Amino acid sequence: MENKKWFAVYTKPRWEKKVFASLQEKGLESYCPLNKVRKKWSDRVKTIEEPLFKSYVFVKIEPDQQTEVRMTNGVVNFVYWQGKPAMIREKEINTIRRFLNEYENVQAHPVELKADQKVRIYAGVLMDHEARVLKVKGNQVEVMIESLGYKLVASVDKSNIGEVFNSSLPQ
Repeated sequence: MENKKWFAVYTKPRWEKKVFASLQEKGLESYCPLNKVRKKWSDRVKTIEEPLFKSYVFVKIEPDQQTEVRMTNGVVNFVYWQGKPAMIREKEINTIRRFLNEYENVQAHPVELKADQKVRIYAGVLMDHEARVLKVKGNQVEVMIESLGYKLVASVDKSNIGEVFNSSLPQ
């Protein structure tokens, strides 16, 4: 059974494509999301591919291959989340791939959670519930779940929350 998981790797600035190529040469499955961008020079317009996430490359490895990745020229380290290398879901990698295949000039912006924002919880006991953000402190988000006529308040890890665009929560 395959025990490989996707991880985010932090690279030296402007080394994303080189690190991607080096990881491929080592036989490691990796992904450098490339965004098609139209650049204009004084004499021409050209579509080029540039990394969507600056200084990030994704690699699918088994836990015992982490050292091999770290020893790759241009790799600074793994991206860490709560003291461990950040694992990325296969579904999220596939979503990025599909999105970049369909669109050009994509921009990536980090999500900033704010009080009163509607969110969906993706993991834990409150999984698949919509909630309203009460406050954000570090990696913890205090959310309110409105159901059964009660307000349930819970502190949820930021990594388990996503923004809701079409919500069933009242405005």
